Amino acid sequence: MARSGRSKLTLTAQEQSEGFHLDRRSLLSLGAGAALAVTGLRPAYAQDYPARPVQVLVPFAGGSASDVITRILLNRMSTSLGQAFVVDNRPGAGGNIGTAAAAHAASDGYTLLMSTSGPLAANKSLYKELPYDPLKDLAPIGLFATMPNVIVINSKLPPKSLAELIDYAKGHPRELNYGTVGVGSSQHLSAAYFEQLTGTELTHVPYRNIAAYTPDFIAGQVPLGFQLLPNVLGLIKSGDARPLAVASDKRMTALPDVPTAAEAGLKNYESAAWLALLAPANTDKAVVDKLYKAMVEAANDPKVRSLFVEQGAEPLVMDPKGLTDYMTAETTKWAGIIKKIGIEPM
Repeated sequence: MARSGRSKLTLTAQEQSEGFHLDRRSLLSLGAGAALAVTGLRPAYAQDYPARPVQVLVPFAGGSASDVITRILLNRMSTSLGQAFVVDNRPGAGGNIGTAAAAHAASDGYTLLMSTSGPLAANKSLYKELPYDPLKDLAPIGLFATMPNVIVINSKLPPKSLAELIDYAKGHPRELNYGTVGVGSSQHLSAAYFEQLTGTELTHVPYRNIAAYTPDFIAGQVPLGFQLLPNVLGLIKSGDARPLAVASDKRMTALPDVPTAAEAGLKNYESAAWLALLAPANTDKAVVDKLYKAMVEAANDPKVRSLFVEQGAEPLVMDPKGLTDYMTAETTKWAGIIKKIGIEPM
C-alpha cells in the first residue's frame, strides 16, 4: 500500500507526548530487519504465554499505512502482555510473500501475521496460484481496523456530489482518468466495482506509487481517485481534491462531513482495506484467545483509537469466527467483481 509524500504516516510529537510513548526509536525497534529466529522454540503454554518476544510478519513496506497502524496496535498489546511484538516487514507480490511465510511458520504463537483484504481475499482471484490458503493455513485472531476507499475528484472539475460525478462520467465515457498503484490494487478494484454499479466507463491509469500519481492528479490529467484516506488526505486539506463519498456503511471519523456512498445515492457500494491479526493454523486456541483479548483491549483504548483515526483508519473489531466469515464473504465478493471486469490472473 503506497503512501503519499506527506508525513501524515509519521507519528507526531504531540501523539508521543500523550502517554503512548511511540517515539522514533521504539517505532524503529518494531520494524526493519528485526526478524526473530523461530527455530528451536519450544511449544507455547497459554498460562505463561508469551514468555519471549513475538514476531509479527507484515507483508507490506515499513511506513505504509497498514504498517504504521499495526505498530500502534502492537505497542499497546505489548503493554498488556508484557512482551515485545517485533515487526518483520516482508513486502512483495501483493502481500503474498509475507503472508505465505507466516502461514508456513511454526504454530507456537511466536510468529503472527498482520495481513489485509488483498492477501486474505482478493488475491485468490488475482493470482493463478497462491503459496498458501487463507482459510486453511491461517488461524484468525481478529480484525482490528478498516480503511475505506474515498472517492475524490480534482476540485477544478464540475462535479460537487457523487450523483453529479456519475452524470458527468456518463456524459463523458472513458474521458475521466483515475489513478491507482496497479492492476488488482485496492484502488483499481474499487473503481471497477464503481463502474459496474453505476454503468459508467472510466479509464484506468496505473502508477508505480502514489507519489507519482499525485502531481498528475493536481494538474488535472488524472483527476479522479478511489483512494485510501492516507493517500489523499494532504490533497483534501490543501483544497486540490474534493471528497465526494466514502465507500463504507458509516461516515469516517476523520471526514465527518463526507457522506457514505449510500447516503449519496449509491447503495451497496462498500470497498475498504481491512487489517487483521492471524496466526499459523493449529495454533493453540488458548493462545489465540489470549491474543484476541489483548487485541480488543488495544483497539478499544481511546489513545489507540485516536491514533488510528489520525492515520485514516477506523477501529473495527471482529472475533476469530467473525473474521473467518468476513474473509469468506469478501473472497466471494471480489471473485465475482474480478471475473466480471475480466482481470486475468497473474
